[in-house]
Amino acid sequence: MTKNSPAVSFLAIVPMKAHSERMPDKNIRNFNGKPLFYWIFQTLAQVESVAQIVLDTDSDRIAQMVCGFFPDVVVSMRPEHLRGDFVSTNALIEHILTLFPDQHYFLQTHATNPCLRPDTIRRAITLFTEDAEHDSLFSVTRLQTRLFDKTFKPLNHDPYRLLRTQDLDPVYEENSNLYLFTRSSFGETGGRIGKKPILFEMNRLEAYDIDTEEDFVVAQILHKNFLAT
Repeated sequence: MTKNSPAVSFLAIVPMKAHSERMPDKNIRNFNGKPLFYWIFQTLAQVESVAQIVLDTDSDRIAQMVCGFFPDVVVSMRPEHLRGDFVSTNALIEHILTLFPDQHYFLQTHATNPCLRPDTIRRAITLFTEDAEHDSLFSVTRLQTRLFDKTFKPLNHDPYRLLRTQDLDPVYEENSNLYLFTRSSFGETGGRIGKKPILFEMNRLEAYDIDTEEDFVVAQILHKNFLAT
């Protein structure tokens, strides 16, 4: 099967752990009438190229709740050595790849991306599968603003020559909404971002990610008023 074959199908991975330092029970908290996780699973279920969805979790409660809404989701309970707050997402993905040895194409996203739309995922998949030059794709948000590091070193501008912000060279924030990769690209780098990735630009509102209580409030407003699917 070639990368640009119409038969390419993706296994979607959604990692969710029980503990959240900044927001207790974040993934299962009520978000516009449903548990937060509901929205990303509903979105993935509408994408034709997603053949299977895998929940990666350390929580029986989360597993039961997800399967209550989405019985076709496959649950992968994390082994002990992959539990805790300091395990990288790449280590979790690596474990999932061992469970599905015949799967070649993967998508990874998060429950904290409730505004991500099916059409956006479809566009990303089309771009990735029709591209022969790149080995992976990840979503980014364009920034055209004056940035400094903690030592006041300017990162993308001259503070003594004030160009208009729209004239600055853009920089891109990895927004954690969407990653597409292959088994081979993951094997080469040990990560979801390959050696030659596509930077897939997303609308800032749609890309809104939840890390804090303030994020949760803003995301509910965005989802309810502008971006609900």
